[in-house]
Amino acid sequence: MSLTETIDDGHLPWEEGRGVPGPQTSLAILWSLEEPDRIGETAVVQGERILGRGDPQADDPAPRLRFGRARPGGHLPGPMLQGARLSRQQLQLSPRTDGGLHVRSLGRCRLLVNGRETSEAEVGDGDVLHLRNALMLLVIRRKPFARSRAWPASLEFPFGAADKFGIVGESQAAWTLRDALAVAAGSGLHVLLRGESGAGKELAARALHALSPRANRPLIARSAATFTETLIDAELFGNAKNFPNVGTPERSGLVGDADGSSLFLDEIGELPPSMQAHLLRFLDRGGEYHRLGESRPRRADVRFIAATNRPIETLKHDFAARLMARVEIPGLGERPEDVPLITRSLLVALAERSPEIAARFFERRGGRLAEPRIEPELIELIVRHRYTLHVRELERLLWTSLSSSIGEFIAVTQPLLDALKVAEPPPPRSETSPSAPLPDRGAVESALAAAGGRVALAARSLGLSSRYVLYRLMRQYGLEGAEATA
Repeated sequence: MSLTETIDDGHLPWEEGRGVPGPQTSLAILWSLEEPDRIGETAVVQGERILGRGDPQADDPAPRLRFGRARPGGHLPGPMLQGARLSRQQLQLSPRTDGGLHVRSLGRCRLLVNGRETSEAEVGDGDVLHLRNALMLLVIRRKPFARSRAWPASLEFPFGAADKFGIVGESQAAWTLRDALAVAAGSGLHVLLRGESGAGKELAARALHALSPRANRPLIARSAATFTETLIDAELFGNAKNFPNVGTPERSGLVGDADGSSLFLDEIGELPPSMQAHLLRFLDRGGEYHRLGESRPRRADVRFIAATNRPIETLKHDFAARLMARVEIPGLGERPEDVPLITRSLLVALAERSPEIAARFFERRGGRLAEPRIEPELIELIVRHRYTLHVRELERLLWTSLSSSIGEFIAVTQPLLDALKVAEPPPPRSETSPSAPLPDRGAVESALAAAGGRVALAARSLGLSSRYVLYRLMRQYGLEGAEATA
């Protein structure tokens, strides 16, 4: 049957996929004391819902919220929440017309919204709900997952783990990236990867190469920022023997080395337009180039991958036009729900290199590393932090916390707060009461002494909104050393 025979006015095949549903408001699990394997699971809040422990109850005022594992093409529902610290009816969630939620605390677990205790609040995309010492959730507003176009089914991997290429994340942004890399890999086109520093452009380039038919050859990689005007042709295209001087060995150059494979040039935006022009003929004429000292042209079958953190408009326009496939690398601000999963992956890598870190900060099950012991307030801080260097910055912050933690938990320490430049968290949107005056030095010293140096307990006794306010006062009054027992 021909295409024309299958078409009627009510069903046009090229219109399929246009009607993408609008954004949905969901909750994502950032941290769970008793069910750490559920980090990354999400639940869509469709209508009024009750969040609580165990199966639905006859007296529930609304249906139960159920978390599950969302991936392109499907959502695998998980069991009902089982944390013993949660009440059977812990939170009542009511969607608002603006896409936010009205949250009301019903159970025994204290509710903190963005670090401040409250009984109810209006929340929206990016707000953090912490059910004290039990569960931490992030409010996210995203479009539903679309079915993957190109990611191979053979590359399935455990939920929350790194995929075969080292990319970690279960967010819509992470899966959109995987799909875009797979599409670009199969296209055969030259590719431009664009994203901020530390977002993972080199990781993406290696994944793109590994997904391509060229994966059986090694990727050739170099930073374009290291090229100089006088040597760029020799670096890229090589030189003949005895050129320019007698005794100079023959060199194949990066292009020759990458023949049959992929050539990745990072930081291509650092290459001045005059130097970008050296690549135009090679990219436009089937890989044609000249080695220095040779008159006859050579050809190399090379897939070119470039990466930059600069806007595309800063590249030479005819150079950028040859990089037809474009992939945007999302930063952590575009996928905050992935930060706990990336954190776990980074900490596991550290523990695998250091038996001391593994023994001190990690649980073990069956003789193997399980989850790291992390103070929940640390998770909230790194999820809500505004990153400029993304995964590199997150790794540095985790090391700062880990190296300054005293006990067996990776904790919120003073060096970490200094690195984060933490300010007092904003109040939930429903709070309008005026702020109480801050305690003086004597009151702070007395509260810390009465609490045995435990900062969280001292902050509560002083009526402060969070321990971070007390940390700030301790710095102001020159009181040090108490953060270790927080």
